[in-house]
Amino acid sequence: MAIRDRGKLKWRPASFIPLGFEMNAAMYKDQERKMKPVLDEYEKEEFDRSIAYAMEYHLPVELKVWSEGFIETVTSFIHYVDPVTFQMRMEVKPGEFERIAIENVVGVNVLE
Repeated sequence: MAIRDRGKLKWRPASFIPLGFEMNAAMYKDQERKMKPVLDEYEKEEFDRSIAYAMEYHLPVELKVWSEGFIETVTSFIHYVDPVTFQMRMEVKPGEFERIAIENVVGVNVLE
């Protein structure tokens, strides 16, 4: 008696499993999102002073930047602060610059 097998057809219902894993990962990632912290005027002033001090003495700065619900830490040198567009230009690598909006900065720490 020969075994009558459906071949690849029997595995077709299991093709949704990778999609299910992706959906679960996205769901858990969305649960980890945080609201943007509200900063008062004193904290903003302190951030401005720290940034000016770091620029004057060319010290590295550790910035905590809020981006789409997550807080990322960026460590580099501040090259320029643009008062018109409210952005900071940071030197990530020699000759490579990255722009960060000042309104998204939620923490400043000058590294000495």
